[in-house]
Formats: sequence, C-alpha cells, structure tokens
Amino acid sequence: MKNALHMLIERGVIEQISDAPALEKSLNTETVTLYAGFDPTADSLHLGHLFPVLCLARFQRLGHCPISLIGGATAMIGDPSGRIEERRLMGEDIIEANSASIKKQLERFLDFDGSNAAIMVNNADWTKDVSYLAWLRDIGKHFSVNYMLSKESVRRRIEDRNLGISYTEFSYMLIQANDFLELYDRHGCILQVGGNDQWGNITAGIDLIHKTRRIQTYGITFPLLAASSGEKFGKSAGNAVWLDPDKTSPYSLYQYWIRTADRDVIRCLKYFTFLDIATIQALEREVEEAPEKREAQRVLAEESTRMIHGDEGLRKAHRASEVLFGGEIQDFTDRELSDIFADVPSSTVTRGELVQGVGVFSLFTQSGVTKSNSQALQMLKQGGLYINNRRISNQQLIVTPEYLASDTMIVLRRGKKRYHLVKVTE
Repeated sequence: MKNALHMLIERGVIEQISDAPALEKSLNTETVTLYAGFDPTADSLHLGHLFPVLCLARFQRLGHCPISLIGGATAMIGDPSGRIEERRLMGEDIIEANSASIKKQLERFLDFDGSNAAIMVNNADWTKDVSYLAWLRDIGKHFSVNYMLSKESVRRRIEDRNLGISYTEFSYMLIQANDFLELYDRHGCILQVGGNDQWGNITAGIDLIHKTRRIQTYGITFPLLAASSGEKFGKSAGNAVWLDPDKTSPYSLYQYWIRTADRDVIRCLKYFTFLDIATIQALEREVEEAPEKREAQRVLAEESTRMIHGDEGLRKAHRASEVLFGGEIQDFTDRELSDIFADVPSSTVTRGELVQGVGVFSLFTQSGVTKSNSQALQMLKQGGLYINNRRISNQQLIVTPEYLASDTMIVLRRGKKRYHLVKVTE
C-alpha cells in the first residue's frame, strides 16, 4: 500500500516538504501524529479549509492520527501570512461561538473513535494563562529578530512602508511555533500541515522543537488554491463558499463545482475528493474526448456535495437543479429558492393581498412578467404561463397562500425560461 506521502505527491497536493526521506521512513514504520490549525475567524469553515481537512482525513485513512487545532488563542492575534493588511480583532465571546461551530463541522470529515481516533484541541487551553514574562523567557528567547524578519510573510509586510506590521501580528509566528511544541509534548505530534503561506510558521515550530527537545519534526505545505481564471478557489462572485448549509446551500455548492473550468476540474478531483487516481484519469480522458458532456464536473459536484452535506444534501441539490429544467417547485425554503433564482427579477405582494386572493392575470401583469392582462390571456391559451412550474389553464384562477412554494415566495414563469420571483411581505 502506498504511504501517505506518496499518495499526496501522486495527487499533486504537496508544495513544500521538510526532510522528505526521514518523514517517509517514519510514515512507513510508525503511526504518525500530525496536525493542521483552523483559526475561528468565522462561524464556519469555507471551501479553502477543505484542503487541509481532507489531508488530515487521508492520513487517518492510512492509519495515522490527525489533530485538528482550533485557534482560540491565535484568532485573537491574527495571522499576517498571505495578507496585505491586519485582521480585525475579535472578542472572546465571538471566538468561542465560532470555535464551537467549527468543531461540529470537522466531525463530518474525521473519525473521533477507533485506534487512531482524531483529536480536537484548542490552543487557548495552553496559551491564555501564560504570563508575558514567562512567554518571553520560555519561548521568545529561542528566536532572534533576524530569524523572524527572514520569513516571507513578515518581510513582505515590513517592506510595505505604508502598512508595516504590528507587534501583535509579528508575534503570531511564535504562538504557532509553541502550538507545535505543545502538541509534540502532549500527543507526540511530529508533523504539521498547512497552506503554502504557512511555511514560515511551520518551520519556526520545527526549529523550536529541535532547540528545546532535540527531536526532528516535519512540515508539509499545500499549493495555494487558484483557478485558471486567477480567482481563489472557494470563492463565488467574490464571496466565500461555506461548508455551513445555512450560509452556502447544497445547491449553490453543487453549482459551484458544475461551473468548474475544464482546465481545473481534474486538479479539483484530486484535491477535493477521495476518488482513486485510476478513476480520475478515466475522467481526464473524458474531458479530452467529450468536454461538452461535462462528466468530470458532474462527478466532482456529486462527490463533494455528498461528502460535505451527505446524501440528503445531494438529493436537495439534485432537486433544486431540476427546477430549472421544469421540475415542480414545492416545499422549498426561501433560502433555497433565493439561491436557485438568484439572478431573476422579483416583485412583492402583501400577505393580506394574497389571503384575499389575487387574480392570475393581475399577478403576472403587476409583476411585469406580462405587459397586460390581454397578453397574459394570450400566453395562457398558448400554454405558456406557469406558477411554480405548473402550467396554468384556468383563466379564473385566484392565487392564494396555498400557491406559496416556500414560506414567502411564489415562482412565476412565462415560456420556457423567463422566471420571476414574487416575494410576500407582511
């Protein structure tokens, strides 16, 4: 069986690695404990976080022990890596709430039972009560300012005369280095994984452990994710694609992957699914020979949506997708309909008006879907008017709350593709 290192190399996941031969030997001869950190700067992980999460899961599937570290302490500081400006500092109550939400999400991907059960920790547990003097004495003395200035994430910020870097963010590297040391002492952790912008922080931890414990530890970084268009992976229209279904619905996630460019889809299959390489290579040939079928995109969308939201989430995504091909619209949530019809025009009607009943022609005309009642009548006779994708044939139809497709929305359609949302207000 291939070891974890070979598997990551085969999938193109590794950007940098420290002492690959020694790490490979450890992976071949023992159960290795590794960790990745997640700062709770929001109440949900997003698609960019899925890369390190799945890396931990891949190692666990090969028998190793993953640690997911919630950065309750580091979130109070803000990581300067990969940023051109300082992060907004958050209060402890927000950080605690975000941490609780992220813990629940991580449990979807990692197995916290069994012989190599995953471990979840929070660096606030060993950081919050340390005094400043003790910190300087026990940790700070091991790092020269010259060493810290040599790290790219720090150097880039210092070279920007207009911005610079605060002492707070300058200290972030030491806190993350200490996390690695603590996890080595507490759990025998010898490997840290993270994005390529974390290389300086990871190597700082490797150096700290070597100086204080005379032990060799390792680091792996992943390539920073960017689509061929130049946009960051995990961004849709400039907004993050979240793992929380209340922030990004299963349908929106599914559609995000369906829209993946041919140039990116095979790489995404390697990064964001557990499909074996032979299957991915077969899909690669499909992209080359019949790109119009978009089979690789469909497989990517289904595998990712099922992995993140389960079979029920995938069912919802399929059902929502069918709506745009004429599937009946009922029992949806407002959020789901808003996602499906994000780009269509909308109008409003009061709940009182709906309770009294609105004539079908009036509804279509007042909303602007038809120009007049006479045009609405003509379209109805031609079979071209729909409410919630159900064809309307009754000229005397009165639309009431029973026609709501969700709590507050009715979907009108004229012809094959001209949709309109009617939103009910109080």
